[in-house]
Amino acid sequence: MTNETERVAALAAALEERGVRTPRVGVVLGSGLAPLENLLEGAEAIPYGDLPGIPPPTVEGHDGKVLFGSRRGVELALLCGRVHLYEGRSPAEVVRLVRALAFLGCPVVILTNAAGGVREDLEPGSLMLLSDQINLQGTNPFLGPREERLGPRFPDQTRVYDPEVRRILARAGGDPPPPEGVYLGNLGPAYETPAEVRMAAALGADAVGMSTVQEASALSALGVRVGGISVIANKAAGLSAGALTHADVVRVVKDAAGRLADLLDRALPGLAALGRRNEGGGA
Repeated sequence: MTNETERVAALAAALEERGVRTPRVGVVLGSGLAPLENLLEGAEAIPYGDLPGIPPPTVEGHDGKVLFGSRRGVELALLCGRVHLYEGRSPAEVVRLVRALAFLGCPVVILTNAAGGVREDLEPGSLMLLSDQINLQGTNPFLGPREERLGPRFPDQTRVYDPEVRRILARAGGDPPPPEGVYLGNLGPAYETPAEVRMAAALGADAVGMSTVQEASALSALGVRVGGISVIANKAAGLSAGALTHADVVRVVKDAAGRLADLLDRALPGLAALGRRNEGGGA
């Protein structure tokens, strides 16, 4: 019976066959962030449907393709869209593609998302650098049989979001730099109730969303340096007068995509100079 390690290895091999070697930086694009595709020069695309074991995203704003190319001489892989647990996918399916980047030797992955602002100073359209996370999705990518190449059985999560990556992103973010904060991942797909938002604030969360935490944990366990950036798409439920809609989220995020692209562009030289962490498993 095929195990998850073999699925990830087959996916990494398929990416290599299509021309993806060892990107210096990987970027996962969240809802509405397709404009960041313009970062790449000489980009080539691989639809998720052409890759083994990768289901196509079903959510608006998630294109479902791997783009690879370069920027400022840095080899990049952009994962344009992600699948989510709320689409009926397993944690293994959610993290399979980012694990494949790790198997290819990618040392740094930046995870982006659209999030609801819980902290009062986080206005729609602003950026937040992730300093930590709270996983309230009720599952994690380490369930099941022990598979050594996917990382340790009991991975340390003291520094899921790499401090050096955060410093590079902060310097690239201008003066003042984007604020840092804690991201809370809920299962979704319903938005949080006002009571749940108050609970998130009491738990120490600054922003809430429905993605990212599975990928960040899986990558960190493999020794990949992880960075996270939330585009604050709206004030979380109960903090503004209007109802929340996905169309509004995508619109706000698209408007902010240019600022995020500029930040990543400035950060690339510093990110490309980083190597993998020593701990963790890998290919």
